[in-house]
Amino acid sequence: MELALAIFISVLILAGSLFSVIAAIGINRLPDLYTRMHAASKAGTVGSGLLLLAVGLHSGELTVFARALAGFFFFILTAPVSAHLLAKASHRVGYPLAAATVLDEMSNDEAKAKNAMVNKT
Repeated sequence: MELALAIFISVLILAGSLFSVIAAIGINRLPDLYTRMHAASKAGTVGSGLLLLAVGLHSGELTVFARALAGFFFFILTAPVSAHLLAKASHRVGYPLAAATVLDEMSNDEAKAKNAMVNKT
């Protein structure tokens, strides 16, 4: 049973590390603030959550596992929401989109957004 738990914890650590590395690569390689925040909030949240679960399981204590689980749920609930609000605030103050962006769905000009969508298809 100990071997199965050790393998499971190792898989959680490897998966969490992989997601964290993907988030770091996304932050460095993606073209603008909005896509970088997407990478950080999605992959970073999953990676950190998996690592928290691995630490909680590895400790072998119920109290530590409960704290890690609570941290995991709070992180899952708050990180994507905060990234969304930061992106919305950045758009409002006029932070530019990447040149490759085809459609700005948050623009005030709805007709322009509809025309861009029709021309895309």
